[in-house]
Amino acid sequence: MTATDFTSLRDRSERALARCGTENHSSDATSGKTLTSRSPIDGSELATIAASDAAGVDAAVSAAHGVFLRWRTVPAPVRGAVVRRLGQLLVEHKNDLAELVTLEAGKIESEALGEVQEMIDICEFAVGLSRQLYGRTMASERPGHRLMETWHPLGVVGVVSAFNFPVAVWSWNTAIALVCGDTVVWKPSETTPLTAIACDALLRRAARDVGAPEDIHRLVQGGADVGETLVDEPRVALLSATGSVPMGRAVAPRVAARFGRCLLELGGNNAAVVTPSADLDLAVRGIAFSAAGTAGQRCTSLRRIIVHSSIVDELTSRITSAYSQLRVGNPFDDGVLVGPLVNEAAYTAMQSALERARAEGGTVECGGERVGDTGWYVTPAVVRMPGQTSVVRDETFAPILYVLTYEDLDVAIEIHNSVPQGLSSAIFTLDQREAERFLAADGSDCGITNVNIGTSGAEIGGAFGGEKETGGGRESGSDAWKAYMRRATNTVNYSDRLPLAQGVEFT
Repeated sequence: MTATDFTSLRDRSERALARCGTENHSSDATSGKTLTSRSPIDGSELATIAASDAAGVDAAVSAAHGVFLRWRTVPAPVRGAVVRRLGQLLVEHKNDLAELVTLEAGKIESEALGEVQEMIDICEFAVGLSRQLYGRTMASERPGHRLMETWHPLGVVGVVSAFNFPVAVWSWNTAIALVCGDTVVWKPSETTPLTAIACDALLRRAARDVGAPEDIHRLVQGGADVGETLVDEPRVALLSATGSVPMGRAVAPRVAARFGRCLLELGGNNAAVVTPSADLDLAVRGIAFSAAGTAGQRCTSLRRIIVHSSIVDELTSRITSAYSQLRVGNPFDDGVLVGPLVNEAAYTAMQSALERARAEGGTVECGGERVGDTGWYVTPAVVRMPGQTSVVRDETFAPILYVLTYEDLDVAIEIHNSVPQGLSSAIFTLDQREAERFLAADGSDCGITNVNIGTSGAEIGGAFGGEKETGGGRESGSDAWKAYMRRATNTVNYSDRLPLAQGVEFT
């Protein structure tokens, strides 16, 4: 691309920001530090913005905590009004925000639009939830007593998000936290600061439009030092962090040391079992999107397929054929299905993993080549492996799909579960017994288990998250809202006597 093209990308980001209601790149920063936003499309600079420091984090948390003391007493359906208005603004600015996602994260247009749609969906879900924060009533063993539980706002929620879903994961946490009566301090990825500025501007406008305090949400930008300050801040009641397993290992004990709560969404080494009864046309489509979509940079990206030996040659051939038809390039170009890796480090990690795979007896069937000399574009790779070697057990955030074989379904499940991560999983089969076996308690050990669809593309209605080194957190739908509230067990004595539980006498 030419220098003119670089300017065009910068202009596009500035115009999209302006349409979202902000031309201010300062966020809540007074430190004098800066961040540079670069587009993975071509490596060009989009903007330089002011970054926060420890004092900035302290000011943001102080403001959010002060507002929380009032916000928690606002009835939940009234709190839902700000989320409803945010959802309306997201509909109005869907294309603007999606454009920023493509510019900063490199997603193709349909995936960027899909990510913003996910934000709209979670706003709708959260508004409904604002009238359904149910407790329960239990039978008391004491006559004249009522036993029940109630749910109350928790406090300030700190959100640390990653580059690959720069807006959706923030919305999962923020929409739910706000209707639960919490306030939010958000530290986005330092590689996607402009999408964060746009989201913050839209939420501030939503708050103004419905008369809610603007400080229900504060944005802090910066590197690891800003995140660490948020991790150690005692007024942050819940820290929701999305990132790598090493990040989670560092964060969890520090939050626990101050008796805070953690919601961790960490790595995934996701696999699909493909059985002899599988609809291979369906399987190839599901595998190709899950493995190559977003250039393999989803936490739910498919990284392993465990295929019955009787069909492994045919399925591998079909996948490599499908990959040969995937157009790799500028995500703004029509027909492109695979955009860039986020940076050079991601490309280097991919090449290193392919070298390790070859050294461990693997055969690269296709892919792994760099496309062009501007940006970090690669062809998705398919690698036949002799077994689940060390490289297969590691998550590489790039489009590498390892092919393993099995003879018996129990062995396939054992191979599937033998990695440290436990986020998303799938089985392709037309045999109900095989499907139910995979979904059973001794089947897949992941937080997400699918039948005849790939591992990526979760809907907001279900709780999202995983087990083992994935961290155990749950976000988005179902009853994930409970992580953002505190539970109180209440006993009401409406009699004129005072019987004690368990028949204790104290007279």
